[in-house]
Amino acid sequence: MGLLRSEPMKHGTLVLPVDRARDFVDLLGDKTNMQFEDMHVRDMSRPYKKYIQRIDEMERILRFLTDEIARIPEAEIEKENLDDFLVHANEYKLDDVESQLKRFHTDFVQFKENNSDLSAKRNAALEERYVVQTAMAQIGHRPAGQRSQAAQDDRFEFEASRHLLDEQQDSSRRGMDTMFSNIAGVIPQDEQDRFARALFRATRGNTFTHFQQIFEPMQDPKSGKAVSKSVFVIYFQESRSGSMMSAMGEKVTRICGSFGVNTYPWPSSIENAEERKAGLHTDVAEQERILNAHKGFVMEAASTLIEPPRLTGNSLIEDWRLFCLREKAIYCTLNMFEGHMNLRANCWYPSSEEDEIRALLIRQSTRQQGTSSAMLVSDAAGTTYPATGARTPPTYIRKNEFTTSMQTLVDLYGLPRYQEANPVLFSLVTFPFLFGVMYGDVGHGLLLFTFGIFVVIKAEDFKSIGILYQGRYMIAMMGFFAVYVGLLYNDFFSIGLDLFGSRYTHTSAQENGKEVHLYEPGYDTRNEGGAGPYPFGLDPAWHGASNELIFVNSLKMKLSVILGVTQMIVGLLLRFSNSVHEANMVDFFCECVPMMIFMICFFGFMDYMILYKWVTAMENPPSVINSLIAMGMWQTDSAPMFGNGLPKLLMAITMLTVPWMLIPKPAILYMKMKREQEQQQANGGHGGGHGVGGSAIGHEEFKAGEEEDEQHDFGEIVIHQVIETIEYVLGTVSHTASYLRLWALSLAHQQLSFVFFQKTLLAGMGVAFPYNIVMCYILFAVWFMVTLAVLMGMDVMECVLHVLRLHWIEFQSKFYKADGHGFAPYRHKDVCDDRDTGL
Repeated sequence: MGLLRSEPMKHGTLVLPVDRARDFVDLLGDKTNMQFEDMHVRDMSRPYKKYIQRIDEMERILRFLTDEIARIPEAEIEKENLDDFLVHANEYKLDDVESQLKRFHTDFVQFKENNSDLSAKRNAALEERYVVQTAMAQIGHRPAGQRSQAAQDDRFEFEASRHLLDEQQDSSRRGMDTMFSNIAGVIPQDEQDRFARALFRATRGNTFTHFQQIFEPMQDPKSGKAVSKSVFVIYFQESRSGSMMSAMGEKVTRICGSFGVNTYPWPSSIENAEERKAGLHTDVAEQERILNAHKGFVMEAASTLIEPPRLTGNSLIEDWRLFCLREKAIYCTLNMFEGHMNLRANCWYPSSEEDEIRALLIRQSTRQQGTSSAMLVSDAAGTTYPATGARTPPTYIRKNEFTTSMQTLVDLYGLPRYQEANPVLFSLVTFPFLFGVMYGDVGHGLLLFTFGIFVVIKAEDFKSIGILYQGRYMIAMMGFFAVYVGLLYNDFFSIGLDLFGSRYTHTSAQENGKEVHLYEPGYDTRNEGGAGPYPFGLDPAWHGASNELIFVNSLKMKLSVILGVTQMIVGLLLRFSNSVHEANMVDFFCECVPMMIFMICFFGFMDYMILYKWVTAMENPPSVINSLIAMGMWQTDSAPMFGNGLPKLLMAITMLTVPWMLIPKPAILYMKMKREQEQQQANGGHGGGHGVGGSAIGHEEFKAGEEEDEQHDFGEIVIHQVIETIEYVLGTVSHTASYLRLWALSLAHQQLSFVFFQKTLLAGMGVAFPYNIVMCYILFAVWFMVTLAVLMGMDVMECVLHVLRLHWIEFQSKFYKADGHGFAPYRHKDVCDDRDTGL
């Protein structure tokens, strides 16, 4: 599977006949893994740009058609059948799809225009009907008891309009040449306040505007969105003389035009209003009928695009979208090639697939006799890649559904360099295990494990949720290890499980008048062949003991340190494997060996003392921390576990590894660099100086520049090695302490679980019978909801983040450079599965 190291890669040149280049690239994108290099980086020549422009236009049409279909409530585009499309992709041809798309585009543009016109006519009839209804409410002068609710709410406006009518009648009786006029229409509700202010300011308060809300939203003909509108009526006075509109009327009309509102004639009488209302009601019904018939016609045309061309396939429009993505990628790849009669491009490909690629090219070339054939020319063995103008080999790690999630997390930190050890092989186990060490609870672990198994079984239903789908196996493993470590901690929702019978004997005694519970070990504490302790995990007698936290914290703290040092030693072993694989003996002897000695002589000795103390019966067991302090400070231990000679010897070796890491490597690299420069000078570095003495001056300048570069390079090497040494020595100490987060998170989880259980279920059990039944029923729901929210939600995420940090910093920093660049082969499936496409 290539999990420990990336796939071996080869570099070569692919040569294609220009007349069949598209077919070859199509075949390679479907069957192989090849990454092409852009041969036109400098001149930016793109010979196939016309094809890409055509496909861009097709994609624009597809976006337009998709938006139009989305406006149809009953229409739904079938997607997510990529594999079926890839099998039948060659059934589509670019010219045929392009012509059909243009035809559909023309039809739907016409549909959109017709729909806009029909909607505008329907809206106009509706708006005029609402204007007539408003006029009937105002002209009718109905008593208050017979008015509608809206008319009663607008009583002030009606009284104002009546006052204006009375003023008009009074002025007529006095012989004044004035008349009362109005302009009515419909305006969007979000514009009516601004409209009223504009009228008031422009006419200096000489108009009166009444608004009546329309409770039925109307569809905008252009955008298709629902818009809430109101009927407005503007009252103003103007002169009777002349046939021309007065200045006030013209001003009000211009304001209405600037807001783009629709105006309608105001009925002259109640009879005229009723007659117009009956006609408008018929018009609205007729327009609705025509509009529904048009929508049915559009739905019939859209059904061709919605229906799948195959039983298990996508909708036709989705197949066309994927086809455009695929064709565009093919021509973008062809744009990377150079040449005219034959196209050429440098490429990377896995060494294991070289024979398969050649066989595919031969089969495709022999299908048409008499035409040029394609070939793959590999670089000669031992060729250095920078000499070919190519970059260093890309990193290609094969993944499957099980390893994808962990590889994604590793790649977030940094991609492995070519043929560098890949931490995924170990992280697949250590990541869920360390999570279990932090989370360790049988009950919560079972819930997480059950959820993970459910997502694994129903994987197809969770494809749209990328995190759950990709991490389903990891979630199940995290739940499994949480159950396993929970059994070690003997913790089930903060309750101890007595699965095998406690090995402690319970007795009671009186002390100061109080009953004291005592537990005596019932097993052989001296390891002399007697009965053994609790066979698996923590003895249940420790749950509820007065010194439970002291004992459990000491146990978990030491366990965390043991696991941390073990994982860091594994990281150093991977550093050994990198140096051996790269045949770098300088790193092997000047970095790997002293680093391992430093780790084992101090921290490995610390772990050995912990384990020895656990399995060895001692009358007065010494303190491991005091022994380490005495060892580090070069002091005499008052209670040594192995005497004072061995710790001092190990500490001396540990201190000697620091100059071992610091000095030899820069010295060896300096001597190697010096020897290479001497060889270059011996092979003609002087450059032959004849004649005038300028050649001697040039040679002196060359030597001075060379010495300056040499000093500069050596200075960088020394600084880099000093930083590496300090980082490792101090980092190892801080990283060992960092693994104590395993203990801290486990303690936090256990205490939270205990508090939630104590404050809910345990409190409900303490209520008197029969109320405790009801309280337990209610408090169980509270406990379960809090458990899901905090311990199954927040605490899981917290533990995942801390485990991720342990792998990124504490583990991977021991061997992982993470400065590689990924292998990006051209594959149809990857192109068509791109979620970030603009379509």
